[in-house]
This record gives sequence, C-alpha cells and structure tokens, in this order.
Amino acid sequence: MRTVALLLLVLSLPAPLVAQVMKTDDYLAKMDADGDGRVSLGEYQAWMSYAFDGMDRDGDGVLSPAEQPGGKGRTLTRDQHLIRLAERFRRQDTSRDGFLDARELAAPPQ
Repeated sequence: MRTVALLLLVLSLPAPLVAQVMKTDDYLAKMDADGDGRVSLGEYQAWMSYAFDGMDRDGDGVLSPAEQPGGKGRTLTRDQHLIRLAERFRRQDTSRDGFLDARELAAPPQ
C-alpha cells in the first residue's frame, strides 16, 4: 500500500521535476541541502514532502481524500507523513549513523 501511495505521489509531480533526478548521485545532490555529502533526516523529510505540499491545495497541513490522486485515500496529516518518512529513513540508514549516503539511497527500502 505504501509503495502504491508513493508511486501516486511521484506520478502527480510535474514531469520536469521527476525527470531531473535520474541517478543516485542526483538524489543525493538534490536532497543534500547543506552540501556535506550525506542526507540528514530533516533534509530527507524536506525533499520527500514536496509532493505532499503540492497536493495540499488549501494549505491546512492535511491531505483530505479530495486532495489525493483519484479523490480517494485516508486523510493524512503532515505530522503523520513526517513520521512515515522518519520510519522509512531509519530503515534506509543501514549504517545507523543518522545519515543516508549514496549507497543507502540506492538500496531498496528495507
């Protein structure tokens, strides 16, 4: 279910935004706001929230079913979304150092 939701979010993005990121190094460069060569939880959440923010048409921090692809889905708050991203980040952080490097970003979710 999470994979489907993520796919729907990505498909709802403008084509140029999706097309700009084609390789793991591209993801790292886009997510790594401070340029230290690794992605922190905050950087990950900020990057991965662009689709949520784009769908939240009324800006209330809640995705209602009407704001989601197909007009369906459960209501999702921004806080719930950030918690899910933090869980995904922790699964990807196989080194357990609190950051994602290019290798971890390229690995399939655990």
